[in-house]
Amino acid sequence: MKRSLILIALLLPAIAAAAEHVSASDLAAIHAVLDQQAAAWNRGDIDAYMAGYAQSDDTMFVGTDVTRGWTKVRDRYKAKYDSPAKMGTLVFSDLDLRPVGHDDVIVTGAWKLTREADTPQGRFTLIFHRRSEGWRIVYDHSS
Repeated sequence: MKRSLILIALLLPAIAAAAEHVSASDLAAIHAVLDQQAAAWNRGDIDAYMAGYAQSDDTMFVGTDVTRGWTKVRDRYKAKYDSPAKMGTLVFSDLDLRPVGHDDVIVTGAWKLTREADTPQGRFTLIFHRRSEGWRIVYDHSS
């Protein structure tokens, strides 16, 4: 218990400092990326959906497997969701954005696909990083 309190006491200033460098407009920009991704998904455009991810070999998707690299993540989506019926309609909800550094924000939330045959849903944790082209996902853990 004492160690937990010490750890919390050490982390609070870092979290507070990070929050000072990530503005409300930065958080709005991250929300916009997620809105653009949902819209792209819902029109069946995986390439536009992938614009929300950092186009980097370091980009990582963790689901049942680990996929590294923007191209491999895109190829995974295209193979798994190769028809409008498989893609369905995507909704993100229960979003929580937490700055963790000057240029990083952790986003947690829920996803839900509505398809004719089923409605799979789950949770996700994303790490957005501020890049020259804007806020982009560098890490995605979805279940």
